[in-house]
Formats: sequence, structure tokens, C-alpha cells
Amino acid sequence: MKTRLAVPLCLPADHDRALLVGRVFVAALEGPVLVRVQADGIYDLSAVAATSSQLLGMADPVAAIRSAGTLARIAATADVLANSAFDARDPALPWFLAPCDLQALKASGVTFVASTLERVIEEQARGDPAKAVAVRREIVAVIGDNLSKIRPGSPEAAQVKEALIRQGAWSQYLEVGIGPDAEIFTKSQPMSAVGVGAEVGIHPKSEWNNPEPEIVLAVNGQGRTVGAALGNDVNLRDFEGRSALLLGKAKDNNASCAIGPFIRLFDEHFGIDDVRRCDIAMRVDGPEGFEMTGASSMAMISRDPLDLVSHAIGANHQYPDGLMLFLGTMFAPVKDRLGPGKGFTHVVGDIVTVTTPALGALVNRVNHSDKVAPWTFGAGALMQNLARRRLL
Repeated sequence: MKTRLAVPLCLPADHDRALLVGRVFVAALEGPVLVRVQADGIYDLSAVAATSSQLLGMADPVAAIRSAGTLARIAATADVLANSAFDARDPALPWFLAPCDLQALKASGVTFVASTLERVIEEQARGDPAKAVAVRREIVAVIGDNLSKIRPGSPEAAQVKEALIRQGAWSQYLEVGIGPDAEIFTKSQPMSAVGVGAEVGIHPKSEWNNPEPEIVLAVNGQGRTVGAALGNDVNLRDFEGRSALLLGKAKDNNASCAIGPFIRLFDEHFGIDDVRRCDIAMRVDGPEGFEMTGASSMAMISRDPLDLVSHAIGANHQYPDGLMLFLGTMFAPVKDRLGPGKGFTHVVGDIVTVTTPALGALVNRVNHSDKVAPWTFGAGALMQNLARRRLL
């Protein structure tokens, strides 16, 4: 793991002009510190804001950082990245955490055609991976494999819905895939996300699960999108396939939400249009030599990122501390791993790498959620820690 956490790999390709914000755990302070990340080092932002949520809620976080003057250097970025590897960590030295803290952790579902079809397949297969191949063939024969020209909520989408209902092929996943209302769900709890180098968790009872490489928007409490990061929306396909009412169990387990390595703030060099153009690559390296690669192009998303933000926060949904919004993925792994026709599932020890040039690389190792380091530092602990440091 440690060798994968190098500055050239984890920082954006244009890191020299990127304004990157992260969080590190500092043992001497017994808590997290908000930092600016540059190639040569990480710099303390405590004089600008105590929390990531507070910084992103400012009228102009970029200007606040640029006008802060000289910031105290905490450590070399290369050293902190290396120490972020869960299996090589010196607890006396700083390591990276997820770059968010008090923000709600929300996710958009079924935002790409490929994932729409896979969700329908999960539903029809009732969570049984052995049935997925046959179900996929039957579903594609009825609805085809190209819904990309249908705008969600449009009259054309309504006509397709009526046609599919008549054919007995309608699904709750098609409802949110091409219907008027986007699926927005709670991925995990504030403060529970893990960062680069950490282990991510899958439920030990799950036999069909996968990573979901996504871009995550940083949205402040006023509903303004101010930055972006990478994310892995770890998913249990068998649990959700058995029943959509198990979505919480399929999505929200210990360490099942990874965000990082940093939040790149929107400025004159990077903005929402750059997000719309991103291609996200993903690689899984298994302990037995298994390899799988995939990609997700934001150009193929069926709902615009800012439209998804408007579904997540507004007059009917307020998040005063802001939110981190996963935008969904078109990546749906089907490569057989444990036998013909069984498709892909994780095994303990998988290394998952999510990358895009503008945001760097998020690297994590897979373990069972009951074996991953337990989550013990929540919002209450953060408030107590900040109070002791006189940052409140």
C-alpha cells in the first residue's frame, strides 16, 4: 500500500496550480487539523477555519486561504502520504483523513445508463450473482442497452415508461433513472468517511459486492458547490438486490465510504465544467493476482451534476453544515472472478485505486467491516477537541 501513496500518483496532474484542502490527524493535538496540501508540504489552515465545513461555508474559501499569509508547515506531503497507509502507519506522525468532517454524506443513485441496467438486473436476480448473466440478457432484449438519449423527466421518458409498463419490464430503478425525481440517499454519517490509504469495509455476510468510483461534490450549507474530490461508494449488490429496503445495509457499513485524497476547490483553474469533462479510472488488484480495470465518463451522466445538487439540497432539504454528494458511476463490474458466470465480487486484500488527472488518486484496501479499524472519533469528539485547542 505504501508504495502506491506517492506525490506524483496521488496529487492532481496540475497540482502546482490546484488549491487542495485536506485533513490530517496530528497525535500531539489528539485530533484532526485542516490543511492546505501542496507538493512540497502540508500547511496548517487552523487560523482560517477550524473545520472543513466552516471553510467551505465561507463566502469565498479560495480568497480566504490566499489572503491568510504565511501558514505553518506541518510536514512533507510525501511523508504524510506514506504514513497514511493503514499497514505502515506510525501513530506518532500525521496521516491523511477524509477531507470532509461535519458535512452530510449523500449519494446520487442510478445516474448512468450502465448502472441503471445493472440495478434492474440486481433487482430481477434477487441478489443472486449466479442469475445475473441470464437476467441481463433478458432485460437487454426488452429495453435495449441505450437509454442515454432519454432525458430524465422528459415527455419522451414518460412514453418509454408507459411502454415498459405494458411489457412488464418497469422497475423502481428505471423510475429514478429516467423519471423526474433523482435518487438521493444517505451514504453514511458525518465524520464516518475514511481517507486515502485506509481500509474500506464490506459486510462479512455479503457474497456479491463492488467498488463504485465516483466524483464527490463539496456543497456548502447555502447549496453552493465549491469543490470536488474522488470517492468510492462501496456497495453490496446482493443485499440491495434482495430488497431495495436494504439500501441502508447495502451502503452504510463501517468504512464503506471513502473520500479523498483531497478536496480541490473551484477557482480560475478548475470548476464544474471540468467536473463534467472528467473521466474516472478504476483498478482493482487482488491478493491472488486478479486484476480488473474500468472507467466512468462524466460526459455520459444522465443528470447534470448541478441538477443532482438541486435534488439534494434546497427548500425541502437543508444541510447547514453542507454535504458531500457522490454523483454516481457508470462502472458496473461483470468480469468473472470466482467462477464462470459469477461476475465480480471483492475479496479481502483487494487494493482499489480510483483516479482522474484533475483530482489525483484515492487508494484503499478492502477488508470486512468488522475487521476494519472501528469508527470512534465522531462529531462530539471533534467539538471537544477543538474546544481544548481553543478553536471554537
